[in-house]
Amino acid sequence: MDAHSARPKGIALTERQRIAWLRLIRSDNVGPATFRDLINHFGSAETALAALPELSARGGATRSIRIATESEAHRELETAERFGARFVGIGEPEYPQTLRHIDGAPPLLAAKGNLSAAIRPGVGIVGSRNASISGAKFAAMVARHCGQSGYTVLSGLARGIDTAAHRASLETGTIAAMAGGLDKPYPPENAALLEEIWNGNGLAISEMPFGWEPRARDFPRRNRLIAGASLGVVVVEAATRSGSLITARLAGEFGRLVFAVPGSPLDPRSQGTNELLKDGALIVTTPHDVVQALAPLSQYDLFSPPLAEEPEQESRFSLLPPDDSDRARIVDALGPTPTEIDDIIRHTELTASAVYLVLLELDLAGRLHRHAGGLVSLAMDP
Repeated sequence: MDAHSARPKGIALTERQRIAWLRLIRSDNVGPATFRDLINHFGSAETALAALPELSARGGATRSIRIATESEAHRELETAERFGARFVGIGEPEYPQTLRHIDGAPPLLAAKGNLSAAIRPGVGIVGSRNASISGAKFAAMVARHCGQSGYTVLSGLARGIDTAAHRASLETGTIAAMAGGLDKPYPPENAALLEEIWNGNGLAISEMPFGWEPRARDFPRRNRLIAGASLGVVVVEAATRSGSLITARLAGEFGRLVFAVPGSPLDPRSQGTNELLKDGALIVTTPHDVVQALAPLSQYDLFSPPLAEEPEQESRFSLLPPDDSDRARIVDALGPTPTEIDDIIRHTELTASAVYLVLLELDLAGRLHRHAGGLVSLAMDP
């Protein structure tokens, strides 16, 4: 199958499901991974919402967990509609297909613009905010060539390389992944560019609520959207400590191709890209290098249908919760060091369902830290 012409896969959420999903992801201590585990265990967001108070209490919460109300969810949906945006669920056809399969993929994305941009295979292009003229020019060349070859160009709407990549792919289609709400572009000077994107062939996406001002810790989350929704990420100019390298690292963890443009050893903006090349990134000296390397990945349907679907009937999970002694064994097996869940199962000799349920309880009580790769650790100061 040619992925460039493949029909999008997925099942549309009902409005009732969309409201329940929005309530669940907006509730306290429910992140993308917790959301997934709750759906997997209880079978639906509505059932999970009803279970949250008991789960957090069993996990040792010192106060009642805040659960987003139905009226709050309705208001957010109405805000999106007035803004010309919509919420796309992870199992729906318009959700970026490759993004579905990363750890911690957002259950819902707020999106505004041309949703077909999310269906085509994507390539991320990121780099220095303080870009050189030649760096910005080369990023634009790569973006333009990738766009003309059938790829959607993804970037983070930042100054410099991001801006050059977006502008060069306005006609063919570009996605701006945002760290704040769709109505809070950063930097503000790129607000006009953002309007060009969603009023044309492009799309803006965010997992944050409307009105959310981006903070420093929100940008790595934004970077994972770029890496996860792309088949490969091209880094053009990046210092040794930069968000672009975070995007490249995430792309590698997700099994995506990582490209780097070499630069002068005397230019601090090239130190990061040169280090990526030392670590095995693919070298890019012409735009054709990127398209040629991506071609084998984009010609076939490499990603299976979505996993996050609610069953038509109630979940079959009806096991009683673990007793206090089993719960204590699981808590004792945890510590400040990140641990694989399979190791906890082997160590405690308890069933996987019992371990996952207790971890959910601890998570909702704010007593669990989740780490990359599915590792967990105990929060020492709940």
